[in-house]
Amino acid sequence: MGKIIAIANQKGGVGKTTTAMNLAASLAVLEYKTLVIDADPQANTTSGLGHDPKEIEVSIYECMVDGIDISTIIRKTSMDHLDLVPSHIDLVGAEVEMINLDNREEKMKAVISKIKDLYDFIIIDCSPSLGLITINALTAANSVIIPVQCEYFALEGLGKLLNTIKIIQTRLNPDLEIEGILLTMYDVRLRLSNQVVEEVRMHFKNLVFNTIIPRNVRLSEAPSFGLPAIAFDADGKGAIAYLNLAGEIAAKNSIEKVK
Repeated sequence: MGKIIAIANQKGGVGKTTTAMNLAASLAVLEYKTLVIDADPQANTTSGLGHDPKEIEVSIYECMVDGIDISTIIRKTSMDHLDLVPSHIDLVGAEVEMINLDNREEKMKAVISKIKDLYDFIIIDCSPSLGLITINALTAANSVIIPVQCEYFALEGLGKLLNTIKIIQTRLNPDLEIEGILLTMYDVRLRLSNQVVEEVRMHFKNLVFNTIIPRNVRLSEAPSFGLPAIAFDADGKGAIAYLNLAGEIAAKNSIEKVK
């Protein structure tokens, strides 16, 4: 039975998509059968893994709203053990269309339940908001990774997200855990980066991953080639950091691989 991990933070530009793509790719390199679900209307994970969002006709959106079978829309990527459920811009309209549906917060959970036994890990890339799609992802997930950038406003909005997670734990998904807080965009030369690391570790202690993701040019360049960092430049600092994160998560979860 696959572990479902949502990557969420309502702040934009904190490295959610970079984390979803590269964590999924790194788990795949470790030979875990991994599915990444692009639940962000910007569809950056879709394009970053080599698929043109303009050519995507059916996405997680149609599965949730129209009842299309998710197994029919899963796409292969350039990497072994890594599959993708793509997104397209119509996901923007899903929030409005779902308002009147019964059990609207549990649509994604129902969709994913049909295929979760086929994967070791399912990673969901959430949009930068706390709207209905993100709530669906958190209701479907076993745990959540919260990326936090090593910059001045790092902790701003984190309280709101943690409050949302508490509400979801109380009302919709009592088993939801925080997998960890992931520090991203770390610049070793900046005193501010080090201050943020200290502050986040002081506040959240064991919830913070040991792995810190550096600010890295190769990490930023890889999506424009439709590749995760590990396929683009396996020796780059960014790729190695995400491989370390995958190792940390794999060790913590001791998942028996799907045959």
